[in-house]
Amino acid sequence: MNVSPSLDRPPLVTVTPEGLHCPAGGFHIDPWRPVERALITHAHGDHARWGSKRYLGASPGLGLLRKRLGADADISTLGYGERLSLGEVTVSFHPAGHVLGSAQIRIEHRGEVWVVSGDYKRDPDPTCAPFEPVRCDTFITEATFALPIYRWDDTRLIAEEVLRWWDGNHEAGRASVLFCYALGKAQRLLAELARLTDREVLVHGATHALVECYREAGVRMLPTRPVSEMEKGTSYAGALVLAPPSAAGSTWMRRFGEHETGFASGWMRVRGNRRRRGYDRGFVLSDHADWPGLLRTAKETGASRVLVTHGSSDTLARYLREHQGIDAAPLSTPFEGETED
Repeated sequence: MNVSPSLDRPPLVTVTPEGLHCPAGGFHIDPWRPVERALITHAHGDHARWGSKRYLGASPGLGLLRKRLGADADISTLGYGERLSLGEVTVSFHPAGHVLGSAQIRIEHRGEVWVVSGDYKRDPDPTCAPFEPVRCDTFITEATFALPIYRWDDTRLIAEEVLRWWDGNHEAGRASVLFCYALGKAQRLLAELARLTDREVLVHGATHALVECYREAGVRMLPTRPVSEMEKGTSYAGALVLAPPSAAGSTWMRRFGEHETGFASGWMRVRGNRRRRGYDRGFVLSDHADWPGLLRTAKETGASRVLVTHGSSDTLARYLREHQGIDAAPLSTPFEGETED
């Protein structure tokens, strides 16, 4: 276990108007405003923002970061576990299990270790490296699904449920339009379904480019084709279509004729969410840690202090204090994670 942080030392990471800041290292983590040097946990838009002078991320996510930040962005990378000195600290990136290239950032300074987790999940995912518990003194954790109701089933069972829904609509001559986050969730579905079938899946244009990034990284998924390449007048009966939630209710949906809609998200654990959003089916599939996963992770880090952000931070911090004896507190930031999961 690392030494306990000294009470007379300033914190290694603070919240500034630009984002999480490490003064001793001279960098920000997932800044929400342009900065001189940005360390990025992963390529989702609320973590990787355009405009900073220099970026540093984990090497498996380079293709996605390039897609997000543009060809002219100054992006350097480190392999998982590789160490780099920045200012007075040593940093390294460790798998977060969230999406391809996602990372926790370990910061060491004079024997004290902090870990900023970014977003993470503990469930197996064939599209990215599994989460690696990293021992530390202070752990900054997300809390997107930090309520006891959020507990995930085996992903293989969810994939089988999606396939049965697709098969049922195929037999009825309907299209199956499954809404899911374009980065991470869509690719995970394609990889999980590839264990069960070899059929082609149609994808929205916003999803297509990101699927190709995963293919270039060697991730095995079902064959896909952009909807934009389909000829006018094509029948979509029996097809499975993956699309971002923003496409729901748009004119883009008119081409599919008779269809059912589904939504793959951890938010579907609460049945009322599906009804309120108007989806025919809800599939409980999340790229974030569930309640047991959050508690397990806090314990496995060995951290004596846990700072909680993004979501039900008060609930998780209180539980860690009262039931695990950890010095835990919310860490307020302006952004609360991907609402669509």
